Amino acid sequence: MKKEMISPNKMNFDKLGGLIPAVIIDSITNAVLMVGFMNRESLDKTIAAGKVTFYSRSRKKIWTKGETSGNFLNVTEIKSDCDNDTLLIKAIPYGNTCHTGDYSCFKEEQYPGITFLNELFSLIQSRKKNMPEHSYTTKLFKEGEDRIIQKVGEEAVETIIAAKNKSKKDLINETSDLIYHLFVMLVEKGIPLTDIVANLHKRHTK
Repeated sequence: MKKEMISPNKMNFDKLGGLIPAVIIDSITNAVLMVGFMNRESLDKTIAAGKVTFYSRSRKKIWTKGETSGNFLNVTEIKSDCDNDTLLIKAIPYGNTCHTGDYSCFKEEQYPGITFLNELFSLIQSRKKNMPEHSYTTKLFKEGEDRIIQKVGEEAVETIIAAKNKSKKDLINETSDLIYHLFVMLVEKGIPLTDIVANLHKRHTK
């Protein structure tokens, strides 16, 4: 997942009394997500764990973005500016970044398709956790892993048939069914959508 990581030894922490600003952007959309501060320890932890970790100036402590909300920022690349006193960090956001619930602290817009896929995946995770009655997703989780995997296979076959029949409408419908059931299978297996996106990104950048 990591394309480029800087050496903390090259960074100049002296200008701001041991801190450096870090600008976080979405590695897929390039939207600015947030700005925070890092000290040497939080930068080391960011590089080692692959999750954006800041130093809180108000609480005087290290904190990893998402440690309470679950909305982690998974690092793909870290760059420094020409003076080595500011960081640009590319990351894949897991959920919304801003504490207000917005995708970005700067009101940046995320591509609607990506936003909805995140929302759909989060909804399926919620169904798995709460198991509400009268929900098809709940029914699948109750039927178990084998049934979920079977449904993925069935939808994959139906998608292939729709493609062979050259019906765009049917192909769109069957592809939608396939993606939904794939999401259910990933949630059942405990694999976050960000892991898939990160893997695709890694392949793309090779």
